[in-house]
Amino acid sequence: MEALTKILISGTGVFTPPNSISNEELVVSFNAYVQNFNKENAAQIEAGEIEALTESNAAFIKKASGIESRYVLNKEGILDPNIMAPQLRERSNDEPSNLAEMAVAASKDAMERAGKTAADIDAVLVACSNLERAYPAIAVEVQDLLGIEGFGFDMNVACSSATFGIKTAYDMLKAGGAKCVLVVDPEVCTGHLNFRDRDSHFIFGDVCTALVLETEDTCTVKGAWEILSTRLITKFSNNIRNNYGFLNRSAPEGVGQPDKLFKQEGRKVFREVVPMVAKLILAHLSDEGIEPAQLKRMWLHQANKGMNDMIGKKVLGREPSREEQPNILNEYANTSSAGSIIAFNKHSDDMTAGELGVICSFGAGYSAGNVIVQRQA
Repeated sequence: MEALTKILISGTGVFTPPNSISNEELVVSFNAYVQNFNKENAAQIEAGEIEALTESNAAFIKKASGIESRYVLNKEGILDPNIMAPQLRERSNDEPSNLAEMAVAASKDAMERAGKTAADIDAVLVACSNLERAYPAIAVEVQDLLGIEGFGFDMNVACSSATFGIKTAYDMLKAGGAKCVLVVDPEVCTGHLNFRDRDSHFIFGDVCTALVLETEDTCTVKGAWEILSTRLITKFSNNIRNNYGFLNRSAPEGVGQPDKLFKQEGRKVFREVVPMVAKLILAHLSDEGIEPAQLKRMWLHQANKGMNDMIGKKVLGREPSREEQPNILNEYANTSSAGSIIAFNKHSDDMTAGELGVICSFGAGYSAGNVIVQRQA
């Protein structure tokens, strides 16, 4: 394979769950839980042994995050003050897993847009924050359900999984190990969210995205996106963490504790991640001889509107417009690795040949991945 062969994103797909929860609905459930907790523990609260819980409100959520609603696989369990978790039935080994089912739906969408059939794809990468099981790999299950030959494997870099997946596929295609790769990001974020934590109960939603990456000689659709360059960075931090894992049963005293769900130090994350990501984007653009003013669009990780606005301002040197930096948080909430891909999927069709953009995701690790793309004719 020639070194100058272009690598293209020729199709994207999104699976959106049918159920949506508004901030108002979520707050009703959370506040009912708070009221029940404070009532049941009134004596201890009065004695100063434990602190009373504080109610939430929809205005606080929107102001803090830009989120107004989120899509979920299961609504009833989340909104039940006695459960406050998605209720997804145990599936038999002969049924598709939840993640694989989502992945197939998003993949079919992406493959159709790319004009690809199962016979055209050489590899499947499932990249997401939380895998439904340790093995067999979800990617191999998706590969089987779609009827794809070749190989598949799973990878996890939390909220950066999608861009790390793109980088992995890009390098694979450049090296000649494949000519067409499917990257899928199934995110059931509600499964690891603590809906009893006022600071984070509103953050996440569920979704799945997919991308088809291929070499230019196999691309048959117009308006594909050339990947001009990719860059990754990681820096260890405990400020976003989830301690759930297969060794939990070895320390039974920790089973069911809050640290086995999503936990973050939000203010620290904001202070540390914003400059890290802005620096990554600016350095990457500079090394490729691209001025920030040349960017038509930035599809950033959809975690927090304030974070995105600040990153955009640091990169552009001014406030980004809604067109330059589209936001899907109000409808989808934070969907971990899938967020930047949803934004790319929904806010890229209007761009014309030659225009530039960056797909950037960032999160736990810390980790961040940046992909510079250019629209093709």
